[in-house]
Amino acid sequence: MKVIIAGAGDVGFHLAKLLAYEEHDIVLIDKDSEKLKAASNSLDVYTIKGNATYFDVLAEANVEEADLFIAVTQSEETNLTTSIIAKKLGAKKTVARIQNTEFLFRKDVLDLRDLGIDEIISPESLAAREINRLLKETALTDTFVFEQGLLSLIGVIVDENSELTKKSLSEISESQDHEFINVAILRDNETKIPRGMSRLLPNDHAYFVTIPAGVDKVVSLAGKQKINIKNIMILGGSRVGYHAAKKLSKKFKVKLIENDKDKAFELADMLPDVMVINGDGRDVELLLEEGIENIDAFIAVTGNSETNIISCLVAKSNGVKKTISLVENIDYIHLSQNIGVDTMINKKLIAANFIFRHIRRGDVISLASIHGVDAEILEFMVNEDSKIANKVIKEIDFPANAIIGGVIRNNEGHITMGDSVLLPDDRVVVLCKPDCIRKVEEFFK
Repeated sequence: MKVIIAGAGDVGFHLAKLLAYEEHDIVLIDKDSEKLKAASNSLDVYTIKGNATYFDVLAEANVEEADLFIAVTQSEETNLTTSIIAKKLGAKKTVARIQNTEFLFRKDVLDLRDLGIDEIISPESLAAREINRLLKETALTDTFVFEQGLLSLIGVIVDENSELTKKSLSEISESQDHEFINVAILRDNETKIPRGMSRLLPNDHAYFVTIPAGVDKVVSLAGKQKINIKNIMILGGSRVGYHAAKKLSKKFKVKLIENDKDKAFELADMLPDVMVINGDGRDVELLLEEGIENIDAFIAVTGNSETNIISCLVAKSNGVKKTISLVENIDYIHLSQNIGVDTMINKKLIAANFIFRHIRRGDVISLASIHGVDAEILEFMVNEDSKIANKVIKEIDFPANAIIGGVIRNNEGHITMGDSVLLPDDRVVVLCKPDCIRKVEEFFK
């Protein structure tokens, strides 16, 4: 597949990195020669310095041969214009990054597909949606559901006194009637694919595929308790903060703290169901005055990563059970398990992973990525002709850096073991590291 990416910032670079694992023909366009140099030094991509709205730049990229054109520069106007031009010049599919969410929610007024833009994404709106998802299971660090919860992927931090540290993973799974299976361990910033005799250690970030009954079992074994969320405090009236407050205020009591006075008044008018407070969220006295001890979840989404992390730690020290921090530096995400912030998210990483689902091969039904984990969660459909159909899992040469976690069959979720057989029409949940995605896809073609 030929993919052209306009914009070599964090979103564009991460997309190019993901695509490089699958040996796509990638062209990266940017006006910044330093960004292009950094990309070409670490990735197998062809780079072009220039403005992606210029015809000669697009001609050099052979845009007429592009299967996918992705515009993710910092300029919304450039992204929209470039995508329209690319479509007119022959690109088969176009994706544009936007800031104005009216393009998303007011398609009755203007549908950009009529202009040649097949998909639009808003990193801020996607980040707000991610925050909403993370608050659904408060005892967990991550949760993804497949087929309305017939199977789930969940993440927990393993405590020193947790039952999960006392037996091998095979012994734990068998004692719980195969209601869950450990599919990944994040330990010392390294992602490991566990096997039956693996053991979890204190402070491991462990991920499990479970059937519905297994979720509470994992929470219990991990020594966690579910939190009943009623009150939420959001620090920062950024676009992420605004979208998060708008979504969450439909279900929870929300306070939003914004340092800029004019912006605070503007947000108060736009968010009638949210209590907007003008003040510095780094001020511990202000947080105490606003009842931080009664807050169930604290979400920091200012434009400063360090402010977000520190304020979450302050919230945690004052008894807040669930904290989420927005960070600009992707490398910070790995720190969450070590410094006490429950979850760190990066809006650019979320956006890149969202776009990446357009590039999957094989019969992929859905795709998800776990923050800070060097792996993807894929859901495949098994066809009659699939290499994996009617085969015993332990007898196939499945990649070592991948693991089959579960299967949905006849509207029921099942945890797969070594002697499980996958049948046509099964929907299979697989966790795999990026370097073996292509090999895994071959089994389901």
